[in-house]
Amino acid sequence: MSDTPYSQTLAAIDALHAEDPRSVEVEGESLPQELFYARRMSAWLETLVEAPSEPLQLAVRAQHLQRWKVPREAYPEGRVGYLTWRRDQGKRAGETTAGLMEAAGYPAEAAARASSLIRKQGLGRDPETQALEDCACLVFLENYFGDFSRQVEHDHLIRIVQKTWKKMSPEAHALALALPMSDEARGLVEEALAG
Repeated sequence: MSDTPYSQTLAAIDALHAEDPRSVEVEGESLPQELFYARRMSAWLETLVEAPSEPLQLAVRAQHLQRWKVPREAYPEGRVGYLTWRRDQGKRAGETTAGLMEAAGYPAEAAARASSLIRKQGLGRDPETQALEDCACLVFLENYFGDFSRQVEHDHLIRIVQKTWKKMSPEAHALALALPMSDEARGLVEEALAG
């Protein structure tokens, strides 16, 4: 890989991901959880967008940047606590990513663009923000939904699936429905979509 602002920023993002003390077993290899998540995000972006801009590629890769440093439990329980935590995480990840981009030689406008994408500004109006949201929803459904569904009360889970679905594009809907899922998980998705 050539030593471009993009390659330098990507390497810096992944170095921060690699600091995640939590790990996940993937095909016999132990990976930092955040690095696994980031790679899945990038893989979905390749499927969803034919020629993504560099700020979008970096924003997708950095969406959960150092999220493990401020756990959800550090905020109050409930929806307001969750939304505040998520907003603060997006702001922090966006600022860190913009700083890495500028340090690698990106102009301030490109760094600001990546930061705004990470904060999901313009969701529903901006195609790149939509692409990032689609990646996040697909990574969740593909890798985390099965375990998550066993930890959340049924009716609340159905509402979460419905809210997730509303944030996704029609293309992401089609991809989500083609994902391999357990019968139980597929039944939950079908119930949510019928509701």
